Amino acid sequence: MSLKDFKIYIIKKDKMPEMLREISDCPEKLFVQGTMPSKNTKLLCVVGSRKFTPYGKEVCEKLISGLRGYDIAIVSGLALGIDGIAHESAMNAGLKTIAVPGSGLSEKVLYPRANVQLANKILKSGGAILSEFEMDFAATPYSFPQRNRIMAGLSHATLVIEAEIKSGTLITSKLATEYNRDVFAVPGSILSKNSEGPNMLIRLGATPIRSSKDILEMLGFNIDEEPQNLELKYSDCSPEELFIIEILKTPMSKDDLIRKAKMPISKISAIISILEIKGLVKESMGEMRLT
Repeated sequence: MSLKDFKIYIIKKDKMPEMLREISDCPEKLFVQGTMPSKNTKLLCVVGSRKFTPYGKEVCEKLISGLRGYDIAIVSGLALGIDGIAHESAMNAGLKTIAVPGSGLSEKVLYPRANVQLANKILKSGGAILSEFEMDFAATPYSFPQRNRIMAGLSHATLVIEAEIKSGTLITSKLATEYNRDVFAVPGSILSKNSEGPNMLIRLGATPIRSSKDILEMLGFNIDEEPQNLELKYSDCSPEELFIIEILKTPMSKDDLIRKAKMPISKISAIISILEIKGLVKESMGEMRLT
C-alpha cells in the first residue's frame, strides 16, 4: 500500500482532540490520514535537531524504547533528524505515532520528500498523519512554526532531545509552555552546541529527563506496576523472541539460557541482541533479565 491508498478525512474544530481544542489558536480543521489514538492515550511530542549527534540518536531510541507497553503515542514533525528517529523508535517499540508535516498531505507535496516512505510506514503501523494545510500546499518557511503549535497543542508534554539556541525546535517548547503543558529536556554536554537548547530549558524550569522512568512518572504512570498492556509490549516480537522472553521470566546467565533454550549459540546471541535493541531484556550482574 502507498499513501494514496489511505483515505484522507477532515476533522472540524468541534471534533478535534480535547487538548488541541484548548489552545487559543486552534486550527479550524485538520486533514487526517490513518488512525488517531484513543482519547485516553497520553501524547508525547518529541522534537530535536535535524543535525543530530550520535548521543541524540541513542538517547531518543533508548527513551522511547523504554515506553513500550504503556498507552503512549509519539507526536513529531516527520522532519529529518530527531523527528524521523522518534517516529521510527515509536514503531519499533510497538507505540502509535502521529506525524505533523509542514505541508499538505498530498503525496506530491509531502515534505520532506526523503521521508515519504516513513509516512507510509507510519500509516501501515496504525498511526496517523495530519495537517491543517490544504492537500496540495507546499511547505514554506512559515509553515513549520505554524505546524509546531499543533504538535505542542495535541500533546500532554513536549520532550526536547537536542537543539541549538537558535532552533525551530525551541519554538515548539515555547508554545508548549504557553499552552500550560509540561516541557521535558535531555541534558547534555556543556561543550556541545546541540545541548545548548535543552540545557537552557532545564535552567528555565524544564524537567530534566534521565531515563524513560522519568517520562512515565511525569505522565502519571505507576512504574511500580507492569505496563497496562503486556500484549502491546511484545506485539512486534517473533515466536522465537517470545520463546526467549518466556524463559527469561526467571533471570539466568547466558550459559543457562543457551542450555534451556536448546538453540545454537549464534541464534541465541542474535535473538538476545534484537531483544536488547528493543529494550526488552538486559544483562545485569551476570544475568539476562526482562526489563
